[in-house]
Amino acid sequence: MTKPFNGAITDYFETEFPAALRKVVESADGAPVLGPDYPYDERLKKRQYKSEAAALQIELVKLQSWARDTGARMAILFEGRDAAGKGGTIKRFMEHLNPRGARVVALPKPTEREQTQWYFQRYTKHLPAAGEIVFFDRSWYNRAVVERVFQFCTETERQLFFDQVGGFETMLVRDGIHLFKIWLTVSRAEQMRRMRDRERDPLKHWKLSPIDIKSLGLWDDYTDAIAEMFDRTHTNIAPWTVIRSDDKRRARLAAQRVVLSAMPYAQRSMDVVGAPDPTLAGWPQSILPVRGAA
Repeated sequence: MTKPFNGAITDYFETEFPAALRKVVESADGAPVLGPDYPYDERLKKRQYKSEAAALQIELVKLQSWARDTGARMAILFEGRDAAGKGGTIKRFMEHLNPRGARVVALPKPTEREQTQWYFQRYTKHLPAAGEIVFFDRSWYNRAVVERVFQFCTETERQLFFDQVGGFETMLVRDGIHLFKIWLTVSRAEQMRRMRDRERDPLKHWKLSPIDIKSLGLWDDYTDAIAEMFDRTHTNIAPWTVIRSDDKRRARLAAQRVVLSAMPYAQRSMDVVGAPDPTLAGWPQSILPVRGAA
């Protein structure tokens, strides 16, 4: 079977990927790779994951019912490196929610017309109305990271974004929208393992894009852009929560707990929700690895 992009991921892995990390990926033999700073030695057992996930699904249904009854509006942004697990985490949020009141926004490349508009304009039309929960699979933060790395915007446009994003998010929150900004962070070895898996599995080829291929050798460029983004957009009124996602099971549960523990919905079971594991989810400075880390 022909590999997408003429096997570019395999070529990069065999010729340019750091040798030490290549050995780590190869020795994992297809199993998830938990980075050197990951707080657990093994992934969460499937039985425990299913048990916790089932209980949290009931809490998510309660949350949606409360949002519908009270008119609450929720916008949940998911950002992260390629293959960090954004889509899969959103899928687990949506699993049992009523699609009439919960939806996913994953916008394509801006049209020529959208490129002439105020940068945030294409996103405002997708913000939640009363009783809605909206999940953004990538968001206006494309300008802070991807567009910086690939120079898809000018320096003037990027600085204007940073000048405006704080005020934009403050307006959303003060208008009553419950805004969550979640960043999924993944180690470089585990990211590469997932990219190779996508290349090999025809059912996952759709997840790969030309940008993914171009990003393979730009780990540190992304790291620098991410660090600047957190430094300039992590605010008291609209903070970031970073979640370690080397173990997708733990990351999905942690993301759900981040949202559920913050919302005052009716009949919330704190015995089920608890609090996010502080070794997995927290402020950027406490979770993110340093530049160049695996």
